[in-house]
Amino acid sequence: MFDWLQHIADYIVFDAFGMNASSHLAEALNFFIYDSIKILILLFVIIFFMGIVNSYFPIDKVQNYLSRKKLYGLEYLMASLFGTVTPFCSCSSVPLFIGFVSGGIPLGVTFAFLITSPLVNEVAVGLFVGLFGVKTTVIYVVSGVLLGAISGMILQTFKLEKYLSPWVKEILANAQKEQDVFVADKQSFSNRLPVIWYEALKIIKGILPYLLIGIAVGGLMHGYVPEGFFEQYMSKDNWLAVPISTLLAVPMYSNASGILPVVQVLVAKGIPLGTAIAFMMGVVGLSLPEAMLLKKVMTWKLIAIFFGTVTVCIIISGYLFNIIF
Repeated sequence: MFDWLQHIADYIVFDAFGMNASSHLAEALNFFIYDSIKILILLFVIIFFMGIVNSYFPIDKVQNYLSRKKLYGLEYLMASLFGTVTPFCSCSSVPLFIGFVSGGIPLGVTFAFLITSPLVNEVAVGLFVGLFGVKTTVIYVVSGVLLGAISGMILQTFKLEKYLSPWVKEILANAQKEQDVFVADKQSFSNRLPVIWYEALKIIKGILPYLLIGIAVGGLMHGYVPEGFFEQYMSKDNWLAVPISTLLAVPMYSNASGILPVVQVLVAKGIPLGTAIAFMMGVVGLSLPEAMLLKKVMTWKLIAIFFGTVTVCIIISGYLFNIIF
């Protein structure tokens, strides 16, 4: 989808700036340019689209429907399954997460999406089949979907909405006021667009500093942290290898497709499959850049609860994979 953008980033770094393609700085800068533009595009398109949807489906109605209908947890499973068809990394998933929250979707349901989206996608599944076979792939996909759904259900029970940042609460309040005006005045679609456009730009302006800082951190990690640096801590003889691998993966920012070849190398070197997959899940599902982006949306306490819950679920998945395989 974004191959054209990669060409632009390559041209800027390697042709316009004349940087050496093998240098760490060039790799970090290339990553920063590509991811910044990509996420900004995603952010604007998603928020603008959600603004249109929200103008016709008021937040309070969405909330009332989801609170009154007994879906018996299917809403978490549906959000998790939706995450499997969105080929986003953890940072790219944040814009859609913001759109869900502003659309009145319960926080636990949005968390289910946010967790699964970077872990499982069609590209990663295709690579997984080629590298590890169909049986392992099926177990990985099922565990990834269940990880998102169960984590979302757990987080929803904590009633964490109060830990959303004041900025998000203001966005929600403004969105509800705009919807009331739209409904009361029966405004046409063309009259609603300027207001929706303005609010989308306002949201992007508010999150932009956090976006750039987060991607800059990811670029530095991507360019300067060697991929084989953590292998010494992932030995099969170390019964703490799974939690250690999960925690050490946090600085290694990548998407599932990018980290899968590394996982194959780790397994080939004798690292247990569950430990290697826990490392991969930590890389794509828990990252410092994602935390920086989420800081605009959540308080540090909510980020800690979210990351803690996901970490525990990843560790459990890693141990289960090691037992099965």
